[in-house]
Amino acid sequence: MITMSLMCGNYISGRGLEDPAIDLIHPCLGKDHLANYFLGCSSKSAFIIWPKYLSGSRNRKDQKFHVVAKIIKGKKHDYPWPDKMDPNISSGYLTYLSHFKPLAEKPKPVTLDFEKPLVDLEKKIIEVRRMADDTGLDFSNQIGALESKYQQALKDLYKHLTPIQRLMIARHPNRPTVLDHILNITDKWLELHGDRAGYDDPAIVTGIGSIDGKSYIFIGHQKGRNTKENIARNFAMPTPHGYRKALRMMKYADHHQFPIITFVDTPGAFADLKSEELGQGEAIAKNLRTMFGLKVPIITVVTGEGGSGGALAIACANKLFMLENSAFYVASPEACAAILWKSSKSSPKVTEKLKITAQEHYRLGIADGVIPEPLGGAHADPTWTSQQIKLAITQAMEELTKMDAEELLHHRHLKFRSTGGYQEGIPVEPERKRNMKPSEVNSTKISDIESELQSLEKKILEAKGPVELDSLTKEALQKLVKEADQEITEALISMDLAEKVQSAKMELSKVSSNQPLNSNLKEKVDKIVKEMKTKMSQPAAYLGLKQKLQKLDNANRLIEMKLKQEELKQELNQKLGDDTKAKMENLKVALAKVPKGESPNKELVEKAMEVMKELEEVLKSANLEIVGVVERSVVSPPPDVKEKITELRNEIMSEIDRVVNEEGLKGQIKELENEIARVSNSEDVQKMEEGIKERILAALDVKALKEKIERLREELGSSSKDVYENKIGVGILIQELESLRK
Repeated sequence: MITMSLMCGNYISGRGLEDPAIDLIHPCLGKDHLANYFLGCSSKSAFIIWPKYLSGSRNRKDQKFHVVAKIIKGKKHDYPWPDKMDPNISSGYLTYLSHFKPLAEKPKPVTLDFEKPLVDLEKKIIEVRRMADDTGLDFSNQIGALESKYQQALKDLYKHLTPIQRLMIARHPNRPTVLDHILNITDKWLELHGDRAGYDDPAIVTGIGSIDGKSYIFIGHQKGRNTKENIARNFAMPTPHGYRKALRMMKYADHHQFPIITFVDTPGAFADLKSEELGQGEAIAKNLRTMFGLKVPIITVVTGEGGSGGALAIACANKLFMLENSAFYVASPEACAAILWKSSKSSPKVTEKLKITAQEHYRLGIADGVIPEPLGGAHADPTWTSQQIKLAITQAMEELTKMDAEELLHHRHLKFRSTGGYQEGIPVEPERKRNMKPSEVNSTKISDIESELQSLEKKILEAKGPVELDSLTKEALQKLVKEADQEITEALISMDLAEKVQSAKMELSKVSSNQPLNSNLKEKVDKIVKEMKTKMSQPAAYLGLKQKLQKLDNANRLIEMKLKQEELKQELNQKLGDDTKAKMENLKVALAKVPKGESPNKELVEKAMEVMKELEEVLKSANLEIVGVVERSVVSPPPDVKEKITELRNEIMSEIDRVVNEEGLKGQIKELENEIARVSNSEDVQKMEEGIKERILAALDVKALKEKIERLREELGSSSKDVYENKIGVGILIQELESLRK
């Protein structure tokens, strides 16, 4: 700020400067001065002196009146230009050319939610050390044990991080920024500003620096290290000016053949109205187009989070590296959850589905490498992390500098063209309706669940003797249990109960089986169960999980029922006497000899009644009550239905005969019959049989036969459909093909 002060003085001929008022201004008023003389004056305030000589008329001829101006300098600009610059600087970055300075105060430690168990161990270590200092006793063994336990817990925690936990580390307030990494890996560094269109966006930093004597252009998103810096940097969300500044530096690098190194750490481009008016989309698109035409090597390192096009605008590189706990996504998990579930609370589940971690990107071939971080995240040891980044950059640059311009362009194009996948030759539905508000990701259809349940029920009920499920049924149950466990885990994460459940499990594991639960632990478990039930009871919430749990419950009930049935059979067989069993066998033989349509004679009926009374006594001894006795009826289809089924079967057989004749399969069938006669069961027989079946099914007009079967089902009605479900259907084709073998 510049201010002006007016001073006046007079010089009276024949008078000295004895007056004290004149003495005050003597240093500045000895003669007629120009305004620039007063630039060096030490006075800092404006003053006006009217000597007593001017108390009379101010138009006296012997009085000279002078008006002088002094410029008082305001506060010096914060930009740290030194008074003397060393032109022979050989190492270290040029500190006087950057606003970025070490923080005056060390940032306060921030504990993430999943790190809270470690804080308890830290407090114990501090308490023991304080106790040792106060008492003078030796607690080195205890401190060493606690520190070992802390390191082990830290290792276990950071080796098994979930995607949402990695995202939390990527957003950590104390995570080193792009300029921290640049200043740690460069020998010399000069920051360059401005987009040459009237603005310098602080959210993107650009400059030129050297690593091991080689010059590179650096471009990156810059977050703040505290609230004040974050506001100044706009939380690393660039405006169009920032992308145009980056574009200017890319063209500069291409012109001077400097390799480009970019650092990505942004939640996304700034999406305010002004940025859209200034062409945010156009600026990003122009950067994307330009980067694919640059003839210099480009390396990108994702140091924090990379949000959508705002990150990709400086990330179209030959090599993409990601720090171990960084994330790269097309939409933030919170935004994705808000779109799909109308709530950001499901972001932990979405984070897993989006595959945004460095490990997933490397597995999918998007990232070319994962740069390790120290335990605790990059903020635990920023210098070590920067050196790992430097090592990855130098190794990749050695590979890329061996390529010429055309090879670099082809390498860059091929990297992005090979990302993802596509399918050809698959018909696309002309119009497909989508439900934009699904209740659950990958939710199982109710019809599929019901069909699986019916299949399981049928297999369990048809099991003879003790419940011994076949491998397919066991596999189906195991698959169901696995899916249910996975969805329970996802549900707990979305409910923010995963950490509470894990903590309760750890506490329960410490309690022996004979020891009763204490009231606090029991209350904690009951509270978690109650909260989970409350959230699951909400309408349209966790439908897929509820259906799977219902399926498991029904399957378990069926198995239990079958087991009880077998136990009851064994108990009754033990209580039945040998005489009763012999009578029952004789009764069965006698009833089998009765011609169909005729009633048994009186003697046979009396024997049956006698056996029934004995059975009643046995059942009563087993504490079973006989509710009633019903006759077993065998349902037989009506004559007209039989006739239609026979016609359909004959038609299928005639079609099979036609195909066998046309395809010339008689010889193969004869050969198959000879092979079966020689060896009843072998792999060769099965292969031959399967080959013949496949050829017949391929030549048959299965679609037309299916339509006839469906029409027959419709004619029979719903009741007939249930009764004869196993007699008509596509299974008839397989049954008839099986008959070829005999």
